[in-house]
Amino acid sequence: MATVFHALGAGSALSPPNSLHSNRSFSAFERKSRFLIVRSDGRGANHVLRPGSRSQHLITNATKADSSSASTTSKPGHELLLFEALREGLEEEMDRDPRVCVMGEDVGHYGGSYKVTKGLATKYGDLRVLDTPIAENSFTGMGIGAAMTGLRPIVEGMNMGFLLLAFNQISNNCGMLHYTSGGQFKIPIVIRGPGGVGRQLGAEHSQRLESYFQSIPGIQMVACSTPYNAKGLMKAAIRSENPVILFEHVLLYNLKERIPDEEYICSLEEAEMVRPGEHITILTYSRMRYHVMQAAKTLVNKGYDPEVIDIRSLKPFDLHTIGNSVKKTHRVLIVEECMRTGGIGASLTAAITENFHDYLDAPIVCLSSQDVPTPYAGTLEDWTVVQPSQIVTAVEQLCQ
Repeated sequence: MATVFHALGAGSALSPPNSLHSNRSFSAFERKSRFLIVRSDGRGANHVLRPGSRSQHLITNATKADSSSASTTSKPGHELLLFEALREGLEEEMDRDPRVCVMGEDVGHYGGSYKVTKGLATKYGDLRVLDTPIAENSFTGMGIGAAMTGLRPIVEGMNMGFLLLAFNQISNNCGMLHYTSGGQFKIPIVIRGPGGVGRQLGAEHSQRLESYFQSIPGIQMVACSTPYNAKGLMKAAIRSENPVILFEHVLLYNLKERIPDEEYICSLEEAEMVRPGEHITILTYSRMRYHVMQAAKTLVNKGYDPEVIDIRSLKPFDLHTIGNSVKKTHRVLIVEECMRTGGIGASLTAAITENFHDYLDAPIVCLSSQDVPTPYAGTLEDWTVVQPSQIVTAVEQLCQ
């Protein structure tokens, strides 16, 4: 499948006109008017975007993502684990822009709790890779202040659950200062860290905070799911003039993929077509992408042809890609690890209903985690999260 990465994301119906200011950091890419297309076989090609054309016109040779048979050893590029891809993207941006800096607990000489910042303190020094005390509210506020003065800080929460201690800074300052200052301040900050249900990490370390942050005006949210989009989203988030929260899943850090040697970025506002199909649209993100693809193999064997979309942009939603899929399949299944009450799935259901209700032939179904604290016991933990068998059952019922 060919994927197009371009400088500015497609417009979203959920994007308020004045809540996020234009992203100026991609000007170098805009001047070149060139896009890098990376196909499923790993080849890349530069294409010139003609004035007035849309990015989807550049997509060529699209095939089902699960049908590629090319040997990985014959592909160009290099293999990286997801946490290494995040580090590579971060390091490239620190080389490119001296204003980029990192702060958080143990991000310095220890290299971060999941080694995303390993080696950066030695290379860039303690001022650009700053170890902080265990004081999330304080160092998040320091990062926001640094962004106001012209730096581009990346704040790492050792665990996303810990960022609840910085919720006041993120909501009242990070998201609103551009507006409340009358545009005098920009807040080009990236807040990132691991979250999600791991393996017996307990309730407090298994938080999914997407639903907490989605209601904050002025903040963009993205979730990475592969080494490729982890690096591309990291680079795009650092270059953005808006505050961006990058959600990483604790169970995906050791996922390996071959990525291009050439520089690339991913749009912060575009979904990814993982598997084209005809019968039903399955919308998902982060770790659940792999549960969905596991279920898709079973569904194909049963004669179904699901279309799988990794929404990636949690705020704003890419309603262009989602809408085109709904108009084709007329059925929607949402699969998320977020909580059912007030989760991303609930917001996505509302957006699809408001914009594409007339194209639906069946009610939207949303599979979410149960509204309970995540148990420590492994078997009980599995029961709280959506499993591939549940996805297969839901698709069969929707397609009857």
